[in-house]
Amino acid sequence: MDLRKLKTLIDLVSESNVSELEITEAEGKVRIVKGGGAVVQQVVAAPVLAQPAVAAAPAAPVVAAAPAAAAAPAGHTVKSPMVGTFYRASSPGAKAFVEVGSQIKEGETICIIEAMKILNEIEADKSGTVTQILGENGQAVEYGQPLFVIE
Repeated sequence: MDLRKLKTLIDLVSESNVSELEITEAEGKVRIVKGGGAVVQQVVAAPVLAQPAVAAAPAAPVVAAAPAAAAAPAGHTVKSPMVGTFYRASSPGAKAFVEVGSQIKEGETICIIEAMKILNEIEADKSGTVTQILGENGQAVEYGQPLFVIE
């Protein structure tokens, strides 16, 4: 499915009273769910045979993420809402959204997670000061993996 078409669908869902939209085409299936002011998209396009290879690859990062969660200092932890690639800036040469010591407000974009070639802006769910950045730029992240600590 064309990226422009996906963006148009996401915009339509976010601006309307529709809470969920699912479209199936030859390339795959797209499901867009609106909840709590944020729009979350899920794209399923991989054939069934590709699933074992995809499921086997993330096993190591999940184990590596557990010690990071245990070692996280006191404060509010912002966790990844999806599996994807973590980016601290909107483009390779751009300034990072936040740095350690940045004052942020709830709803402010703090990073991007790319999933299935879709760039998802991740917003802060709490106002405060960023005390630690746990995600590595350009690295794969798992669902629920700690990314930032805010105090």
